[in-house]
Amino acid sequence: MDLTEPQIPEAPTSTGHPKQLYMLFFTEMWERFSFYGMKALLLAYMITELKFDEPKGYAILGSYAALVYTMPMFGGMMSDRYLGGRKAVMYGGILMTIGHLVLAVPQDWSFFYGMAFIICGNGFFKPNISSLVGTLYADNDPRKDSGFSIFYMGINIGAALGGLLCGYVGQQIDWHYGFGLAGLFMILGLVVFALGKKSLGDKGLPPNPADLKAPAFAGISKEVVIYVATLAIIPVIVALFNRYEIMDFIMFGLGALSILYILFIAFKMEAAARFKLFAALVLIVFSALFWAFYEQNAGSLNLFAMRNVDMHVGGVELPALAVNNFLPPAWVVILSFFFAWLWPALNRKGIEPNTPTKFGLSFVLVGLGFYVFYLGCRTSEGSGLIPLITFIAGYFFIICGEMCISPIGLSMITKLSPARIVAMMMGIWFFASAVGEFLASKIGALMSVPQNVVDNPVLSLPYYAQILNQIGLWSLGIGVVLILFSSVIRKWMGEVR
Repeated sequence: MDLTEPQIPEAPTSTGHPKQLYMLFFTEMWERFSFYGMKALLLAYMITELKFDEPKGYAILGSYAALVYTMPMFGGMMSDRYLGGRKAVMYGGILMTIGHLVLAVPQDWSFFYGMAFIICGNGFFKPNISSLVGTLYADNDPRKDSGFSIFYMGINIGAALGGLLCGYVGQQIDWHYGFGLAGLFMILGLVVFALGKKSLGDKGLPPNPADLKAPAFAGISKEVVIYVATLAIIPVIVALFNRYEIMDFIMFGLGALSILYILFIAFKMEAAARFKLFAALVLIVFSALFWAFYEQNAGSLNLFAMRNVDMHVGGVELPALAVNNFLPPAWVVILSFFFAWLWPALNRKGIEPNTPTKFGLSFVLVGLGFYVFYLGCRTSEGSGLIPLITFIAGYFFIICGEMCISPIGLSMITKLSPARIVAMMMGIWFFASAVGEFLASKIGALMSVPQNVVDNPVLSLPYYAQILNQIGLWSLGIGVVLILFSSVIRKWMGEVR
């Protein structure tokens, strides 16, 4: 990790973007391949191979997902203050590679330790690879939004390929081969970054290299202390997996404190700023609920696809995990082009929905998607298997919902928050995703199927149908309420657009 790398100026490509964007694109694409490829296998592996009962499997999946989305707050802090983006990405990538390869070891102990390494690695990798993209452009550079759109496309291409290939290998060949395949592509992403990071010039270097090398404890530099302290967290995470009930107190406790903190700050401010924070709080709370519904795709819908979706096409049975984990990011890639055209077209006509209305529409569309799943259940009670086309159609609506919320939430939080607490509000926004993932596991556990009926689709179908219906109705109801009150929330936002 050389701090004296030459400063190489940005070179635009034929597309008008810096060439470094494509190095970061492929780094993130292969990292997301590994991350989502591994995640595709987790719940099914716990239930079918480790023989966990379903409520326990959901609880551990929720704990993993919550910690994965919480750790970037700490990794981002270490990067901003000490390491810089490049060292953070390299260290995070190394930890994630170790985690994937540990998961590939066919031993019971390897499962929790592999996930713990990935959680810590993701904390350093995820926030900093995105931050490095931002450093390629000046604040007012008109290419910046399209640059992030290209980068976002890489995320979803990687997720689609990872879900497809790791899902196939894990389910059809061997679970540990699936985890190992994810590890190989993580190595590929790390190699791409290691070979290309010099082209970043002075971007992503430590803010104070001399301070980073200065002794912090027993003659050991701050850099080494950070690395060792991170490794010391791994057994703590493993202990949390073994005592996953504690996560209820951690997640819901921190969630309540976050809400109280925002309210405390808001009531100390003048009226305009106070109401902007109220608007931000509404978006944060409802984003957690949105992800709680949406993230069924990595949990309950994996098992639903394996048990209750007819995967036969032309006499060939498709692997359920591969299909279920390919569909969401594939729909994102396809629909990105449509929504990139839709919002500007509506804006030119003066009829683009405001931000609170888009949040409401996201819930309505997700509700429609889950209701399509439910209708498929109702019309397939005789066989217990819903048609694959119904499954695909349900995901179409769900991903349309995601396209209404995911591009706007983060920018709205930065605009609605006072400058002195923007970083804290960003952290709370990301923590809301962690809470949503944790809630998703609680909802998924409601669909737990007794062991004596898991191999009988007719008997297992009702366990899913009832909750899918409730998710659909609740999501539709929340969406309608948000749309009805969108004018009030919009008024709270003031001049923010």
